[in-house]
Amino acid sequence: MYGLIWRVLPGPWPSKLILSVGLLAGACALLWFFAFPAISPHMPFNDGAVDVQGANAVPEGPGALPGDGSPSTSESPSESESPEPSASESS
Repeated sequence: MYGLIWRVLPGPWPSKLILSVGLLAGACALLWFFAFPAISPHMPFNDGAVDVQGANAVPEGPGALPGDGSPSTSESPSESESPEPSASESS
């Protein structure tokens, strides 16, 4: 089949090479922009294996990492609380 395409293309071999590369690029572009998006919804790799019901759950326990939505252990005093008096203020 490729021999047939090579014989059908006009001109000497440098122009046949340029035309064949152009045909290959055109075929790839057609597949990339039209064929693959059309069949993408029907492919099995679009089905996720992760259950998303508990996606917003807060992780707890020894596997929980800082910054992953788990409650912070360091508490800062709020503005309504007064700070404890230091030793120099109490004398």
